[in-house]
Amino acid sequence: MIKLSAGKTRWIVIAVLLALALAGLAAFALRAPRAEALLVQSGPLVRTLQFSARVATLSRVDVGSTLTGRVAQVLVREGAQVRADEVLIRLETDELNAALAQAVAAERQADATLQAAQATLQRGRQLVAQGFYSAAQLDEAQRAVDVAVAQRGSARAAVAAARARLTQAVLVAPADARVLSRQVEPGQIVQPGKALLSLALSGPLLLVAQVDERFLDQLQTGQQAAVVADAFAGQRFAAKILSIAPVVDAQRGAIEIKFTLLQEPPAFLREDMTLSVEVETGRREQALALPLSALRQAQGDTAQVLVAVDGLAQERKLRLGLRTLAAVEVLDGLRAGDAVLTGSTLKAGQRVSATPVAWQPGAATAPSAQRADGAGSAGSALSNAMGR
Repeated sequence: MIKLSAGKTRWIVIAVLLALALAGLAAFALRAPRAEALLVQSGPLVRTLQFSARVATLSRVDVGSTLTGRVAQVLVREGAQVRADEVLIRLETDELNAALAQAVAAERQADATLQAAQATLQRGRQLVAQGFYSAAQLDEAQRAVDVAVAQRGSARAAVAAARARLTQAVLVAPADARVLSRQVEPGQIVQPGKALLSLALSGPLLLVAQVDERFLDQLQTGQQAAVVADAFAGQRFAAKILSIAPVVDAQRGAIEIKFTLLQEPPAFLREDMTLSVEVETGRREQALALPLSALRQAQGDTAQVLVAVDGLAQERKLRLGLRTLAAVEVLDGLRAGDAVLTGSTLKAGQRVSATPVAWQPGAATAPSAQRADGAGSAGSALSNAMGR
């Protein structure tokens, strides 16, 4: 047996350890980096658009007085339902009644004056026939009758005007309506032109929304929507788009959308109440889809992704379809079961150790509701209630 000196043994051990270290470094360098890979599956993909809307009626009117006067009675309260011609407000009428009585007396006096003038004219005609009355006197009697007729007409017009003013002292509902606001109290002096009551005329309720013009291509009449209010998050109801305004508000860059309800309006709805509306603007019952975060070099309806194939990152070109806020439909370039790499530092041709992660369109990692305005908690309640 060959015996080695202690010094040589030490160098041999060091060489072996160094070789093992180099081998370990080489193995570590050659080891493929680990990366998550989304397993592409087919599933439903829904795109929705959320925005705020307000409750409105087809017509709203302000009720005011055409006279200056003191309010005697206000017979309705805010929120009251009123019928057509129902009395809403009464003004004090003492002066108006006195003016009417004076006009009636003037009319009676005019009638008496006319009767006297007509009797004088009749006697004058008889006297002219007997030769006791001149033609000039007869003409004077005729002029007196004409003047009396004109005076009687003026008196009758004054009576009609006095009665009209008396009628105007009673304010009535122009149609079946609900009282939205009341700005008058008994004893108050009112003047023409000032709104005393605001009424929402009976008719179908509408929802009116101002939507950013960027989303106009997603909206069309007839699309259905789910609606919810902050205070009544558990009471959703359905509506549909009734009309889309033909012009854009230049100052806000928004377009007005009107919705009609598909059922009887809930009792809690109030004029001008703010609601959150979610409109379904696109649906695929079965679609291959990816989260937008997995796309590379996305331009229009094309993009690229990296797919794990036999331990290598392979580049694929995709043709895209329906797009939501966080997901997009893949029309061409992938098949179900493909593993799409999500690492942003990976490159095509690189060795990779893929860790599969299941994902489907509509999962919590890919919300599909787009906010078209600044609606807050109502929109959150709607999305949660719909299982987004």
